[in-house]
Amino acid sequence: MAIPLSYNIRNVLQRPVATLTTAVGVGLTVTIFIGALALAAGFQEALRQSGSAANVIALRKGADSEISSYISRDAANIVRAHPEVATGPDGRPLASPEMVVVTNKPRLGQPGSSNVTVRAINPEGLAVRSAVKIVEGRMFTPGTDEAIVGKRIAPRFAGCGIGEKIRFGQRDFTVVGHFTAEGSAFESEIWGDNAVLQPALNRDGFQTLTFRMKDPARFAALKRELENDPRLQIQVQNEQNFYSSQSDMLSNIMRFMGVFITAIMAVGAIFGAMNTMYAAVGQRTREIATLLVLGFSPASVMVSFMIESVFLSLIGGAIGCLLALPINGIVTSTTNFQSFSEVAFAFRVTPPALLAGLIFAALMGAVGGFLPALHAARQPLAASLRGM
Repeated sequence: MAIPLSYNIRNVLQRPVATLTTAVGVGLTVTIFIGALALAAGFQEALRQSGSAANVIALRKGADSEISSYISRDAANIVRAHPEVATGPDGRPLASPEMVVVTNKPRLGQPGSSNVTVRAINPEGLAVRSAVKIVEGRMFTPGTDEAIVGKRIAPRFAGCGIGEKIRFGQRDFTVVGHFTAEGSAFESEIWGDNAVLQPALNRDGFQTLTFRMKDPARFAALKRELENDPRLQIQVQNEQNFYSSQSDMLSNIMRFMGVFITAIMAVGAIFGAMNTMYAAVGQRTREIATLLVLGFSPASVMVSFMIESVFLSLIGGAIGCLLALPINGIVTSTTNFQSFSEVAFAFRVTPPALLAGLIFAALMGAVGGFLPALHAARQPLAASLRGM
């Protein structure tokens, strides 16, 4: 026969100070845990959003990132002329050969510098990147020393304000606009015109070629054709899958470090829950004896105290979830190991992360309550009755 849940809820609420102290310890641990998940999710989403399911990206065979790739002008022209490449209203192919380099720039408002990704595109680049929107200023004029800057890094680096100058090589470029890209990693880049940026940075050729297919269902056949063409020496991937894969390593490292730090904190939270439950058992010796006299089995007593410990920890888990909610949307930055450049992104506190936090709290409660619950179930009935 099970002990009613109302018994456990009543006992938890009758110890407000001990309950709150333990719950806050569990809650802070859960907050750190959710924060680590939100950090990894935000970075992963920023990279994933950089790609479009409708686009295809070509890189040099064997390249594992954009900056390690190289595509010649001849190869880019062959791909752009392929009949499977979609065309825009003006009849031009929706294909964007792009130079991608990393340059070091001073930070704004703090000492030091950091790497920034610079991307040179052709005029049709924005047609391929339909998520990119100019939100301040205007688009750069092709053939001029102008550039646009991603909204998330504009306030982080010197010279990125509209009207300011930013230097590449031996030339100064005027920032004429800020753009967004639905929260993707493109918002951490500086864009300019291929015809101007390439000579300024002493580059020839491109790192990637992104294009839109007329019929995405023919991707597999086109991939085989282009990768088997000896003139091209390229590999072809779905753009969204490519950028998503770029985030895997760093996201996993973030999660691992977050779980490692949380595990250390969880030890303290578990001992806190254990001490609270031992104190509860000590104060309720007579109640436990009464329950046993009434016919409740030692197993029922043990399960009851386990449930009480889990319930106490879930209160802490709920507190942790509430404390974690305000970090959703906060913008931070880190270095992308694939490009060695800074990527700004927002924390993403997702429903799965909140659920994981509650599950983690319940596990801490179960571990912390096991020994006290076992102690309660093993109390000698005769000794307990003599103490009544």
